[in-house]
Amino acid sequence: MRRRGNILQNIEIINIQALIWEIIQLANFFDTLENVLRADERFFSKDNELMRNKVYEAAMMMDPGLLSLLLNNEETKKRFFADVNGMLVFDKIAFGWVVNNRSFLPDSYTRFKNKVGLMDSRGELISSNNDIVLSFPHKDCVLVGGQTKEDQKRDEVFYNESLAPDEVDRLLYPKVLAKAKRYSANGVEEGIKWSKDDNLLIKGNNLLALASLVKTHAGMVKLIYIDPPYFFKNKTATDAFKYNSNFHLSSWLVFMKNRLTMAKKLLVEGGTIWLSISEDGMHYLKTMADDIFGVDHFVGTIPRRTRDGKSDVPFNLSQDFDWLLVYTNVDDTHKVVGRQVEREYYTSDDYPNRPWRLADATSQQPASKRPNCYFTMVNPKNGEEFPADEKRTWAVAKDTFQSYYDAGAIVFPGDYPFLKITKPYIRKFKDEDDKKVEAGNLGAVISDFAIKGFLAQILGNCKNKDGNAEIDDLFSRDQFDYAKPENLPKSIIEVTTEEGDIVLDFFLGSGTTAAVAHKMKRRYIGIEQMDYIEALCVKRLSKVIEGEAGGISTQVNWQGGGSFVYCELAQCNQRFVDEVQSAVTDNEVQSVLERVLATGYINALVMPGDIQRNMEEFKALELADKKKFIMELLDKNMLYVNLCDLDDEDYAISEADKSFNRSFYGLEEQ
Repeated sequence: MRRRGNILQNIEIINIQALIWEIIQLANFFDTLENVLRADERFFSKDNELMRNKVYEAAMMMDPGLLSLLLNNEETKKRFFADVNGMLVFDKIAFGWVVNNRSFLPDSYTRFKNKVGLMDSRGELISSNNDIVLSFPHKDCVLVGGQTKEDQKRDEVFYNESLAPDEVDRLLYPKVLAKAKRYSANGVEEGIKWSKDDNLLIKGNNLLALASLVKTHAGMVKLIYIDPPYFFKNKTATDAFKYNSNFHLSSWLVFMKNRLTMAKKLLVEGGTIWLSISEDGMHYLKTMADDIFGVDHFVGTIPRRTRDGKSDVPFNLSQDFDWLLVYTNVDDTHKVVGRQVEREYYTSDDYPNRPWRLADATSQQPASKRPNCYFTMVNPKNGEEFPADEKRTWAVAKDTFQSYYDAGAIVFPGDYPFLKITKPYIRKFKDEDDKKVEAGNLGAVISDFAIKGFLAQILGNCKNKDGNAEIDDLFSRDQFDYAKPENLPKSIIEVTTEEGDIVLDFFLGSGTTAAVAHKMKRRYIGIEQMDYIEALCVKRLSKVIEGEAGGISTQVNWQGGGSFVYCELAQCNQRFVDEVQSAVTDNEVQSVLERVLATGYINALVMPGDIQRNMEEFKALELADKKKFIMELLDKNMLYVNLCDLDDEDYAISEADKSFNRSFYGLEEQ
């Protein structure tokens, strides 16, 4: 055994020596290549800096001038040309790898990284390998290189790196949930335990939150609706994710793929996922989603009208739509769209044995089209007046109002103590609904949701301006731009779920999906990374509990009530990410670096002593490079506290949070 061990050790030494020799040769070859390229002034800037992109593009175009230079040097000819039946064939892939290798013409920052051992040994283009891209300087990134405030500029820190699959160690382990509290009509309750009937809001990176939910909610979610950062070819005024634009397409697709792959695990059999997307990214996303969910599980593409037409547009064609891509996890024999809708009926002494429900007393027609329905409705009992809306008139005419009222078809506020309504409603009797069902008229009662009505809503009553108006009523436009209107998730929830089903939105934004699900008596889970989850989403849902009357409230007769739980992924290295993002001085960054080194939660490639020995070189870097280095130095598996470390004293998890996590994850009390 010892002899075998010696042989293996000798082989290791030989391999290491060969690797060192290869690195030395490669470094020398980089110098040779630079000297060869200097013969062509097209490839160098006025400051005598090599323009890699121009060299790379010339190679891909088989530029004769470049090929001639490479052929006239024996070293470049040997490395980049192969003899095929007496003809020399240019290996442009190998050439592109060398030109884009990070060790070729290193800047001061790259030299510093080499010295402390943090250099990526592969040095390859992302597109040429199978790495998992994990860090982007955008909202809700896989690894939050991540803004937590919308006004942070993404050029403050360019936090964009890739981790190979074998580097993803504990990254996707379930995470500890911290600061758990329950909001209800009784106020805010801390020190809580999880109930299976609770609604949930999670603040933190959405991929890592999804990975945590796989442990608790795999195969339980009936509907996923997301409105993710769109891919835009050009930045537009209506970019709902203005701080996320200008993704490179490949990065955006990987960003989406990681999350959709994880989300797929949460769907119950027969569940659906609905993806909002613009025309720029729709076809790219469709191709990738086909691969993730299976082309046989593609339900359809549904257009949503976002605005009225504009005239100052390219090609004189106004793109007034975005799209909904819909997938499921069952075959096309299942009716995943067209869910039964249960009506809520009331009983009262004035109509014994005749249950009744409320229906909207307004129509979608403006006063210009229905002038007889544009009048002030007066309650005959007390004279209270209810003016009509010029854009949405009453469903009854002025001259037919009395006959409707005498027949008991109109209900006013105050008529019944158990109704908390603020405007008139139409009364519909159950026996009349039943007759319409027997006669095959599903349009009025909607016992099985009419797809025609669903499409009418999506195409006519779900425009961006409606979402803007709803946010204006609740808060102010400064809080959140281009929120989706409540009618959109309502229409989707109505055709895909029943009361009690779980709805998930892991790009929660302004909280529209959660607010609608709450009003429609569905359970829900919302995930959002941005700081406004507390200032906007929590506040919005608190208003819903109080009985907020905007959005779809009147349509579903929302009276208030219910509760939700708010919690956060417990931070570890993520707190340093946030500090680096907000740092504006060299001293602030230096302080962060010292505290990062003190924790020991750094990249395994780096020895803290190497950084200390080269600290003067670090101090000489530009502020942006210092911030970038700390981002790369942090151990990406330690951004948040893993559940397996719940009782580790180093993380100082409170006893209340420990108790909540044990109830949430179904762990036995320790």
